[in-house]
Amino acid sequence: MKMVLMSVSVRRLGIVACLLSLLAAAACTSTGSAGMPTRTPGQLRIVAAFYPLQFITQRVAGEHATVVNLTQPGAEPHDLELTPRQVASVTTANLVIYEKGFQPDVDEAVGQSENREVIDTTTVVSLRPLMTNGDDLGHGDDAGRDHSALDPHIWLDPTSVSRIAGAVEARLVIIDSDHAADYRRNARELEQELRGLDRSYRSGLAHCVRTEFITTHAAFGYLAQRYHLTQIAISGLSPDAEPSPARIAEVQRVAREYGLTPLEDQQLAGGMMMSLDILMIMFALCLFFWTAAADHDRRESEAEAQAAPRQPA
Repeated sequence: MKMVLMSVSVRRLGIVACLLSLLAAAACTSTGSAGMPTRTPGQLRIVAAFYPLQFITQRVAGEHATVVNLTQPGAEPHDLELTPRQVASVTTANLVIYEKGFQPDVDEAVGQSENREVIDTTTVVSLRPLMTNGDDLGHGDDAGRDHSALDPHIWLDPTSVSRIAGAVEARLVIIDSDHAADYRRNARELEQELRGLDRSYRSGLAHCVRTEFITTHAAFGYLAQRYHLTQIAISGLSPDAEPSPARIAEVQRVAREYGLTPLEDQQLAGGMMMSLDILMIMFALCLFFWTAAADHDRRESEAEAQAAPRQPA
């Protein structure tokens, strides 16, 4: 079967991999530190609801803030339950960034805190209804169940990430005007990297033989819409949703119709089938976020090591 691989350069992906949180099986699993790291005197303390928002905020804030991730590493962000300490951190933070409607516990904590320094990303990037392929969805037991639902996975579109970074920059300039120039510079650097990522994906996907992909749950709507791909989801927006046998059979029919042969004729975990072109995109985005998380944890460990008192020789 003839496939045209995306032409995103390794160098570009290296830059990218120092940036956007995990994609759907990956996009809906948090990474990065969720503890309460030591704050240097004079630093802002910022609370982010989950890793993509932590990543964006830390890139813009730089050395002037400690950004805490409320979602524990490896946890499912949809099912987040906050500890009393985390709830208190929302109240005392210099800034809170979250996505309203995505994590009910965070919504409640923000509402109870009366903290006015809050960024709700849905006011920056409007959520869209679930984007699906009309030819295959709309029939069967599970199809259409989430058609009226709003897709929360805005971080899978680099242009949306750029807009959120701009909102973080604008708020930090107000909160901490002494370091406004640094926040503006950091935001511009991130914006340039995101523009490069966007250009690479658009050019790399321009000549794909197939643009359809089948995924376990509908987490890739923004990615699909931005790059003119067709997402065919086995289940809806929730990663915990169990598709019915009828739905699985329907998706298998659609896979045959579109010629979506599983990689090496093996059915991937959870029934995921896609062209090698699209699989490469998913891998690149996962690599991007994994590398960003690892880099963040490494820098945090180095900072803690430097701050620790040295034992006398």
